[in-house]
Amino acid sequence: MESIIRLDDIQKSYFMGSQAIPVLKGISLEIFRNEYVALMGPSGSGKSTLMNILGCLDSPTGGKYILNGKDVSKMPDDDLADVRNNEIGFVFQQFNLLPRLSAAENVALPLIYSGISKKERTERAMEALRKVGLSDRSHHKSNELSGGQIQRVAIARAIVNNPSLLLADEPTGNLDSKTSVEVMEIFGKIQEAGNTVVLVTHEEDIANYAKRVVRLRDGLIETDNLRENEIFSHLHR
Repeated sequence: MESIIRLDDIQKSYFMGSQAIPVLKGISLEIFRNEYVALMGPSGSGKSTLMNILGCLDSPTGGKYILNGKDVSKMPDDDLADVRNNEIGFVFQQFNLLPRLSAAENVALPLIYSGISKKERTERAMEALRKVGLSDRSHHKSNELSGGQIQRVAIARAIVNNPSLLLADEPTGNLDSKTSVEVMEIFGKIQEAGNTVVLVTHEEDIANYAKRVVRLRDGLIETDNLRENEIFSHLHR
């Protein structure tokens, strides 16, 4: 299997004056193309810091991060911005839609930075909305949509660039349980269509949608059920 993410001894410290406060204390992890992985852990475990590093929103203070064959751990900010735009789709707990724009215009936003013509932007935005079941709401603004529909628009925006990696940070945190199920089913379909999905959550029932769960505690990986899954599948062949 081909890996899309390889982390070798990733460390991250924040500095208060001259004092270093370690948050990630040596994370080594490989995530393969087309995997569906949940990162779990209590508050303060380092999962959000790890997500920021995976998304090239932050750089590690030690170790190496290979994304899609490129060493991004020491890239300058401009190069990291290109990687974010071309390789990664983000879905956040806060939907971050622009209220004055329609659903289709919000979805098309990442394509503007790629210099794509307006006609193609519209076509690709409509295709992304179709994938999340919202093509009939393309002209609606966010105040005309439910919370679940808004999050689906945010997912469509995240996949419109055909990213190698989809990162979702507590994507159901602001949704009721019925809507959460609908949104998680969409992530499942995206992964089945060939995308790699990594989500951060503190909710067990949300993590259960993923095929692999990596648990963090105190800046280290506590458990990773990849090995258990490999052993299980080997025994049941």
